[in-house]
Amino acid sequence: MDGVRALVVRGSRNIFTVRGETGAADGAEMECRIKGKILKEIEGYYNPLAPGDRVRVDTDPLQPRRGRILGVEKRRNFLTRFNQKGQRPQILGANLDTVFCVTSPLSPPFRPRFLDRLLVQAEIARIKAVIICNKYDLYRGEDPDTEERLEDFCRIGYEVLRVSAKTGLGVDRLRLLGMGKTSILLGQSGVGKSSLINALNPPVHAKTGALNEKYDRGSHTTSLSQLIELPAPAGALSPTYIIDTPGIRRMVPDGIKAEELVLYMKEFAGLAGLCTYGLSCSHRSEPGCKIMEAVAAGKIHEGRYESFLRISDELAAL
Repeated sequence: MDGVRALVVRGSRNIFTVRGETGAADGAEMECRIKGKILKEIEGYYNPLAPGDRVRVDTDPLQPRRGRILGVEKRRNFLTRFNQKGQRPQILGANLDTVFCVTSPLSPPFRPRFLDRLLVQAEIARIKAVIICNKYDLYRGEDPDTEERLEDFCRIGYEVLRVSAKTGLGVDRLRLLGMGKTSILLGQSGVGKSSLINALNPPVHAKTGALNEKYDRGSHTTSLSQLIELPAPAGALSPTYIIDTPGIRRMVPDGIKAEELVLYMKEFAGLAGLCTYGLSCSHRSEPGCKIMEAVAAGKIHEGRYESFLRISDELAAL
């Protein structure tokens, strides 16, 4: 593949900002369009490219800050969701090491079922997921279910960070987890994703917004997904990138069928195929269902089981 190697920083429709990674273009940002209507390698997606993609760019000799994207390099991985408006998968980020699933204990309220959806998508993509409960300085035990669910996420194998972008609680651990890697922040509006980026890198000054009190949810302050390079210690072998994303109001998992969901929920997967009806079990009413037995025994949280049922129904309806 000819052209200059570049990293996609952000983009909308057919116009993308990329950062050159080779030759004279190293470190320079360029505004590029895709050659032709769409790259053949990535047909069928709501958006052809996403932050974190590496592409080849043909620069314009008369306008060095403009060019054409000739092709996309093979992705190590990529994270998607099903975009209901476009009825196609939407790529959220590419070549990722970590998915930071951001929530808050209140303002907006804690929504563990939304976290379940983010975690399922990370499992589908085989990317490490970490749960961040931001704004933890505001929590005074108003809803005991919040701590119960956070502890259950720990029990089933996820790292949970209790963080405050305002006070600095947990920010050092978050910084360490992302160092030298490419990470993405996902969550609903108002949970403080942009505030977390500001806490990690104060000079960025990502735009933050107030909560919509009428609906107890945040307003969209990030309108486009954007890759941001964070400071790295002297001698670091790899740069640190984090992708800030607009708030997600509805997360529909992409890439699996309803009957496959059981394989992508950590504490369910080990029981898949052990039911009396094997992999044909719907885990709803069949006798000898190991998933239902685990729920009754407290080995699978009732809230996680409810998420399983709801996501299964949505996937079956697609």
